[in-house]
Amino acid sequence: MSGRQAAELLLLGALWGASFLFMRMGAADFGPAALVFVRVAGAAALLLPLLMWRGQLGDLRRHWKGIALVGVVNSMLPFLLFTVAAFALSAGLMSVFNATAPVWGALVAWVWLGQRPGAVRLWGLGLGLAGVIGLAWGKAEFKAGDSGISPALGIAACLLATVLYGVGANFIRERLAGVAPMAVAAGSQLAATLVLALPAWWLWPAVAPSAQSWAGALALAFACTGLAYLLFFRLIAQTGAASAMSVTLLIPGFAMLWGWLWLDEAPTLQMLTGCAVILAGTALSTGLIKAPARRR
Repeated sequence: MSGRQAAELLLLGALWGASFLFMRMGAADFGPAALVFVRVAGAAALLLPLLMWRGQLGDLRRHWKGIALVGVVNSMLPFLLFTVAAFALSAGLMSVFNATAPVWGALVAWVWLGQRPGAVRLWGLGLGLAGVIGLAWGKAEFKAGDSGISPALGIAACLLATVLYGVGANFIRERLAGVAPMAVAAGSQLAATLVLALPAWWLWPAVAPSAQSWAGALALAFACTGLAYLLFFRLIAQTGAASAMSVTLLIPGFAMLWGWLWLDEAPTLQMLTGCAVILAGTALSTGLIKAPARRR
């Protein structure tokens, strides 16, 4: 990986880490449906012209049903669930649970597709799940705050969102393997926009969101979703999927940093410990860390 590619990987981690900050900033003013609609609509507006410029619109037409399903399962529903969690959890804590998505992806592949992981990856799955249980156990308070969302409900929403990411990733790999990645990215955001348009209109906030909330929502749409997809698929093309997926290990650190700087959300020792365990399990279960080869 070149220096420029490493810089792009860091930028991608910073952008996806900032998405949890912007969800925290905009959730109360917009509500989940309206905020996610702005997010996916802005991303679609950025990605669709690029898709047409690349001449890959045909892939979207031919595979629109599968891509639309990805838009609902892999974008709209997880985005909604994380926005609900933003009412009760810090940006850093949400990002730590988000880091378990590759672990759930490996479990879904095992249960759904029969792709049993090797011994090292099994250890990684167990370690990642142990980190999730330990962190959730210590944070799962059932008393709801002013928003009506308790930390326990927020944690459940995060974990359900990451399970959906795992389902979506395996569906893309099995059913859309030959489709241009940009067609999947742009088409999924368009599908999420169309499905969410009516609920967002119905649930649009009666009081206009503040300028700060609008700025966060637009940054979430154009930078943390649209631009981030462009960087991600560019890195996959240039460095391979495994190298690009290493961004998973960077996101929690950036999310904790942004939450600390902008929202005064200082990470606790328990959160840092749980994060380290989960990231170690994620690295093992996805093959980012490999067992040393045995000598004959």
